[in-house]
Amino acid sequence: MLGGCAQQERSSGPCPAASFGFSRVPLHRSWPGFPRVKALGRVLPLWMVRVPSAWVPREVAPDMEEEEAGKKKKKSKGLATVFSVFTKRRKKKGKPSLAETEGESESSLQPPAQLPTVEELKADLERGRLEAARPLLALELELQEAAAAGRASEEELVRRQSKVEALYALLRDQVLGQLRRPLEAEPERLRQALAVLAEQERQDHAAAAAGPPGCPGLATTRPRGWLQLWRDGVAQAAAERLSRRPAADAEGRTEAERAFLHMGRTMKEDLEAVVERLKPLFPADIRVVAAYAESYHAEFASQLSALTQFELCPRDTYMLLLWVQNLYPNDILNSPKLAPELQGVRLGTLLPPTQIRLLEATFLSNEVASVRELTARALELESNRWTNDEAPQRLDGHCHSELAIDIIQIISQGQAKAESITLDLGAQIKPLLLEELARFLRSYQRAFDGFLERCRQLRNYRANVIANINNCLPFRTSLEQQWQTPPDLRSSLLRPLNELKSHGFDTLLQSLFGDLKPLFKRFTQTRWAAPQQTLEEIVSAVAERMPEFSELQDCFREELLEAVHLHLVKEYIARLCKRRLVLQTAEQQQQLAGHVQANAQLIQQFCTQNGSPATWLHDALPRLAEIIRLQDPSAIKIEVASYATLYPDFSKGHLSAILTIKGNLSSSDAKSIRSILDINTGAHEPSKALFSLIKAWLRSWPLNRWNWNSCVLMTPPVEQEPSGEALWMRVELARPEGGVRRVCGSGTQLRDHCLSARSCHTCLRTALLRLGLQSPHLLTGARASPLLPAVVQDHVEPASASE
Repeated sequence: MLGGCAQQERSSGPCPAASFGFSRVPLHRSWPGFPRVKALGRVLPLWMVRVPSAWVPREVAPDMEEEEAGKKKKKSKGLATVFSVFTKRRKKKGKPSLAETEGESESSLQPPAQLPTVEELKADLERGRLEAARPLLALELELQEAAAAGRASEEELVRRQSKVEALYALLRDQVLGQLRRPLEAEPERLRQALAVLAEQERQDHAAAAAGPPGCPGLATTRPRGWLQLWRDGVAQAAAERLSRRPAADAEGRTEAERAFLHMGRTMKEDLEAVVERLKPLFPADIRVVAAYAESYHAEFASQLSALTQFELCPRDTYMLLLWVQNLYPNDILNSPKLAPELQGVRLGTLLPPTQIRLLEATFLSNEVASVRELTARALELESNRWTNDEAPQRLDGHCHSELAIDIIQIISQGQAKAESITLDLGAQIKPLLLEELARFLRSYQRAFDGFLERCRQLRNYRANVIANINNCLPFRTSLEQQWQTPPDLRSSLLRPLNELKSHGFDTLLQSLFGDLKPLFKRFTQTRWAAPQQTLEEIVSAVAERMPEFSELQDCFREELLEAVHLHLVKEYIARLCKRRLVLQTAEQQQQLAGHVQANAQLIQQFCTQNGSPATWLHDALPRLAEIIRLQDPSAIKIEVASYATLYPDFSKGHLSAILTIKGNLSSSDAKSIRSILDINTGAHEPSKALFSLIKAWLRSWPLNRWNWNSCVLMTPPVEQEPSGEALWMRVELARPEGGVRRVCGSGTQLRDHCLSARSCHTCLRTALLRLGLQSPHLLTGARASPLLPAVVQDHVEPASASE
């Protein structure tokens, strides 16, 4: 029910407003911001001058029905006449703001008509007619004017305001209902709801700008905050959309993974729909894309934060970090459709930085533990195949094992998972994974060494040894190319592989070298009578065994041939150093040198044809032959100096053994030649050893009659006493099984209390190697025998263990 003036105006017959000319007047003091017109002595808001003809009584506007009928032929049911602003807006480029919408509304206003009653407005709103928003606002303003003018009692004002607020509640529900699911609403209905929302927001701003209303008897109802209610509705819709439980899939994803996928996909699809379908309809001031993005982001972050309160399995921890650090910022926010729309929206990260760092630390720990477990399991399975005598696979004619591929894949997957989160996390996990790889390679070497010792009798023993040697190739390639480690770290990682390969080569070549040993002994047994024939037998024996190594990878077959090449040269030189051949004439020495040259050429030709890359061995025998052939001590010195440059591990002991062959060389010349090795040639240590593998020969005689309790080993002087007397190092051997005792004392005393002896070097060698003594002199004595002057042997070096 409307009171006072409103009732009189409804009963006074047709409204005479149409016969008056309307002119704009200044804003009313109590309601600034609203254009008004003056009609019949009343000041009315300008936007109230046009209402649908259905709200005007027939007796007030009898000719409006004809006008309404004419309009229906051109436009649909009056919606376009009420919201003609939208039809105009479609023709414009760009999006209007709230101020532009207000200006367009003013340009289409007409003189006001009779306001509908509260009951009529209620009926229209219950039918969903949003056109009722304009007369409702007029009713609100009329109520405020009545209160300001004092035309109604306080009780009447309260009654009328309660009815107006009830109508606003109905309108609010209708408007927000349309905006709650905008994608399901018709575009025209959505435009009407947005127009009402924009108008209410302008009224709120105007009320705020005008200050406290001066209307006694009325409760403060603005700002109504419908825009914030709409934003709250957007947040509620986002929560409903993202919290839906995803259906189980057939791909074996965990519940958390399904939730991440559902939320990410839903958010991306919904925001893209907002950009494509809602942004063209919403005023720019509402910032519809930002509102939806902020609501979805807040809900996404809330659900992830709740998830982190529980203990996550390693798989879910990885997936959580993947979404937070990669998929969400890159695939959703920076997608081609959303990135331009979200440039000015500050969403931040889904989780706080401290929480992200904790999750990253957990991920690194989990990944390292997983890699360790998987590599250990793979090695266990592989070692079981060896011990069960399972034959390895054959691939392109080579023995093949999947172990290296499995390990490389495990390590690479750990690196790839970290890099899929962030590149920085990938850099953090790399040293940890390399440490695990080094740990695995050491375990691999130990397992392989155990297999070599325990499983020699198995049928597939050699095939599995070859397969494991071939495994070193993919490991080495991965470290050199994929991981790009520093040289020192790479050498550290490759050390177990080199040991494994070396032990494998030793196993494969053990029987071959055992067969060659009696053939090499024939050189010294025959006193080099027929060295060419002997060497040809050696080469033939090696050639017969070459097919056994055909299943090695080509690079390892070349390395094995280099080992064979080294063995042939080393054993040949070792036979020359036995000191059993002494040639007194130059002709004999030149003849021996010719044999050595011919044998060197045969060895080089055979090994090169079979693929040996050891070119560094080509000069080892020919240059020794030249030393044997030369007779001039000065020429020999030059040749020795040159030879020492090529092979820096060529020592005085080796040179002494070679010079022993030259029986016509005086002791002083031999000493002078040996002294040339004291000169530092500046040569660097060789990358590959030759003479360090050859021990100079030491004479041996049986020790039938000597008491080992008093066996003494003495070294050259190690220091000088103040008196100038040399101190000697004395080593006493209680018994071969009794250990070693080192004693220092006066050189004179030691020499006077030791008897010379020609002892068996086999027992003394152990003590020598344990103590690391170089250039020893051997003396032995019997404790019960009379003390005799000491006779010291000539300088010698310990023999090799194979002697």
